[in-house]
Parts: sequence; C-alpha cells; structure tokens
Amino acid sequence: MNDARTAAAVLKYDQATDVAPRLVAKGYGEVAKRIIELAKSHQLPVVQDPHLVSLLMKLDVDESIPVTLFQAVAEIYAFIMNLERRHADR
Repeated sequence: MNDARTAAAVLKYDQATDVAPRLVAKGYGEVAKRIIELAKSHQLPVVQDPHLVSLLMKLDVDESIPVTLFQAVAEIYAFIMNLERRHADR
C-alpha cells in the first residue's frame, strides 16, 4: 500500500436523503492509505476493486455515482450487508 498509485474511494448512502450512493472522499498514495486506516479503525468495510475505484476516482467529491455504476456498487453493498447479517447471527 506504499505505492503512490494506491487509490481509495469512500461511498455513503442514506436512503432518507440520497437518490444514489455518493462519493464522500477519495485519494491516492498516502491519502488513500489514511482513508483505509480510518475506515478499518471505525470498523467500516473495505473492499478492494481496482477497476471500480478507478471509475470512482473520476467523480467529484459529493457527486452521486452514475447509473452505469449502480450494478457494481449494489453488488458490493449486498455483499457487505450479507457479511453483517452473518456476523450478527453469531
């Protein structure tokens, strides 16, 4: 993760206020490393998907994801929700 090309993007989705998930933070190199560290320290899921993150990096912060990314992001959200359910059942 020391590579300056390491990238991280943070999505947020609030059903009450958002039409679609929004990009709330992004960064490369040390900024990306710090984003990942913060996510882990707050027990937020971290998913590695280089292709998706490269597309998300093209968005502006606070921009909703485009329709073309709905399916990919929905699959990740479903995966995370499934993990959370399994963890809660323990």
